[in-house]
Amino acid sequence: MRWKNGLGETAEVAIAPPRATLEAFEWRISLARVEADGPFSGFPGIDRTLTVVAGSGFRLVVDGGAPVDLTRSSAPFVFRGESAVQSMLLAGPVTDLNVMTRRARFHHRVRRIQVAAHTAIETAATAAALFCVSGRIEVATAAAASELGAQDTVLIDDALPEVAGEGELLLIEIERN
Repeated sequence: MRWKNGLGETAEVAIAPPRATLEAFEWRISLARVEADGPFSGFPGIDRTLTVVAGSGFRLVVDGGAPVDLTRSSAPFVFRGESAVQSMLLAGPVTDLNVMTRRARFHHRVRRIQVAAHTAIETAATAAALFCVSGRIEVATAAAASELGAQDTVLIDDALPEVAGEGELLLIEIERN
């Protein structure tokens, strides 16, 4: 879908409630390819976390503050959706994962996890997802098993999924306030 500000496109990974609009979602996970410098769309009342998953990254200026470089090795970057954000590409296009929650009802956290063998993922979140940044990773939950490649996502339906393989995951945890 087109960005709210019309300057790019995003692929929606997951949204609650299902089929919610940009004005009515409770939480949303999306993947965007950024090919040019420009402003971010405004989302009043929304908390956002941005993580670079491909490309060199970009420099962000939030509410006129000091520039922050966000790269593939950076920690996920948290900011308020109503903030004025300007982005400048560091060297070519960037793909980022964007997690958004409606502040009055939910909060979220995004964590990087390096997988080198079998690993138990612990979460007690209301909703959770695993996004594969790189590698090939098997995910086993009580309901099913999945194999993830780069930029694949699986929603977690139990608190203790097992992962195996080699690569990097993002654990996205969404909880009610």
